[in-house]
Amino acid sequence: MVTKACYTLLAIGLALLPASATAQESTVRPPQDIVFKSPIAGYPELATVYGDTTKAGIYVQRVKFPPSFKIMPHWHPDQQRTVAVLSGTLYFAFGDKWDESKMNAYPAGTFFVEPPKAVHYAWAKDGPVEVQVQGIGPTGVTMVEQPKQ
Repeated sequence: MVTKACYTLLAIGLALLPASATAQESTVRPPQDIVFKSPIAGYPELATVYGDTTKAGIYVQRVKFPPSFKIMPHWHPDQQRTVAVLSGTLYFAFGDKWDESKMNAYPAGTFFVEPPKAVHYAWAKDGPVEVQVQGIGPTGVTMVEQPKQ
């Protein structure tokens, strides 16, 4: 009896939701329609494939690191970010100071989570790397000053 009552309440609740709350828009981006741009000379190419990184809400970006590219320690303001390595091997570590000995090799197919505001760094040591990042915007990058050598 309780189960039937739960299903009835669920059905009534769903029926009362506005159409926009239950309808989902489909977004398809074939590879040839994904346009990569480098925001700063010498920086990895980026393509936002879903959402808007400058606004509140979910976004998905692709990032192409050129061979040997190092991104020094930095953090993002997102609540949380997920990363999937699409191609190549990404060397990655958490910490506020560059330390190659702490880096882990993440080959294509690897998935990981960056906790909120966690300082991290990465390297496309062996060749080009492409990753897909999903987060909740707005996002940005805050670099961590490194000691002079």
